[in-house]
Amino acid sequence: MALDDIILLLIHMRLEGPMRHRAMPGFGLTLGVTLAYFGLIVLLPLAALVVTAAGVPGPKAWALLTSPRTLAAFRVSFGLSALAALVNVPLGVLLAWVLSRYRVPGRRLLDSLIDLPFALPTAVAGVALTALYADTGWLGRIGLDIAYTRAGIFAALLFIGLPFVVRSVQPVLMALPRDAEEAALTLDAGAWQLFRWVILPPLVPAMVTGTALAFARGVGEYGSVIFIAGNRPGVSEILPLLIVTRLDSFDVPGAALLGTAMLTVSLLVLLLLEMLERLHAR
Repeated sequence: MALDDIILLLIHMRLEGPMRHRAMPGFGLTLGVTLAYFGLIVLLPLAALVVTAAGVPGPKAWALLTSPRTLAAFRVSFGLSALAALVNVPLGVLLAWVLSRYRVPGRRLLDSLIDLPFALPTAVAGVALTALYADTGWLGRIGLDIAYTRAGIFAALLFIGLPFVVRSVQPVLMALPRDAEEAALTLDAGAWQLFRWVILPPLVPAMVTGTALAFARGVGEYGSVIFIAGNRPGVSEILPLLIVTRLDSFDVPGAALLGTAMLTVSLLVLLLLEMLERLHAR
């Protein structure tokens, strides 16, 4: 047998052996490094949070979680975050549609400005929004003096959540084939029918993802909200501020308990959105 035939036979035996079942070379090592990194950066801090919260006695924990101030902070943070995420969906889809389908003047500048809330320090955003919506600001002078109210919190959450929806939907819109749209138009479909039956179904998973990301960012937002919220207990106090207040009082277990409750509710909401996305995929 020639040398070339021997080499080809060895290569064939190698491919037919255990290596063909591996997803990539060194898969075991890369998987171990990934899991170790994820456990160290994500799971370990979360476990420390839960363990610290478990140190709070049951009656004291129940009293803290069910106090009027805590419940009001939960309603403000989760309620306004959910509302802002839902409102951002149609606005984000419309903006993504314009950026992906039209060549309007200033489109590149507008496309760059979408990412500004990602790069802008949250405290700077809060100061800017407060100066804009205060009674002495540009918009406050014409009647939109919503600073230091729940409406101001809602405006801040709209500002920080919109890019998540736009950046989730825009790539899907750009990748949609035009064949189906052209076929629907040849069948005399109206604008609403074209959107409802051709364009909307592929967008739903991206819309759900954008909503989940905007909601998660809004719930945990601190810097851009505290300046415009007014921080009145029971009225415009957000849950992250209540946690910081506990830390300032050296009540670390109480802060950990509030953080754990916040983490649990956020996880349940995100799981619900994931279930809705899976149901739509079926």
